[in-house]
Amino acid sequence: MSTIEATTTSESGYTSVSRVGEYELTIDATNSDGPNPNEVLVVDYASCFVPALRVGAQKAGHDDLGRVEVDISAELDDDDDLTSVAFDIAIEADLSESEIANIVERAEDICHVHDALRDELHAEIDVTPDAF
Repeated sequence: MSTIEATTTSESGYTSVSRVGEYELTIDATNSDGPNPNEVLVVDYASCFVPALRVGAQKAGHDDLGRVEVDISAELDDDDDLTSVAFDIAIEADLSESEIANIVERAEDICHVHDALRDELHAEIDVTPDAF
């Protein structure tokens, strides 16, 4: 089993900087210094789904999808909570509707973010006061 270790820091306001390995990502709830958390979530979902789609295609006997582009739309309610996410995926490969349905079904099983977006998966939260 692997683990993911990262650090997210907010010095003030609504901006946080997350460090994962050698990478840094700035996220801002107000969209001033970077994308907001919902935007990051839907883009992360698509970024996970694309390689899952490629693996699903390979498992279905299609070695190269060519270029893949995902247009994402997500709906928010009045509290800014995500209510839906939709992917409009364009691929270069010429495939039938049944081949595409098979590949998408495989990709849904492979994509870790797709699997994680369920009610049972909530963070365990432990808060340490007066830590600094």
